[in-house]
Amino acid sequence: MVNLLLTPPLAFLVFVLLSFLLFGVGRFLAGPEARSALKSSLYTGGEAPEESASAPGYRPFFVSALFFAILHLGVLMFAAGGFTWMTGVYLIGLILALVALVLG
Repeated sequence: MVNLLLTPPLAFLVFVLLSFLLFGVGRFLAGPEARSALKSSLYTGGEAPEESASAPGYRPFFVSALFFAILHLGVLMFAAGGFTWMTGVYLIGLILALVALVLG
């Protein structure tokens, strides 16, 4: 019986049934829904929301994401290669790439 419960299809069905049960209990405990303009408005900590766009775009995110991608993949390659003169050249190239990314 224990092995039967551990099969993926049956475990998935048990999980789905348990999820629906918890969802139903949660809806019952939440009570009836009351729509209001206050609930659908923006929450900004008691201040009026700004009228202008505040997001400067995705460029700063992409620069930092590329920085960490180069850094993490570079360290992974460096660790997998051992310490040889070729990994030293690779490390210098990695440092130059990161400096170029940060400065420019």
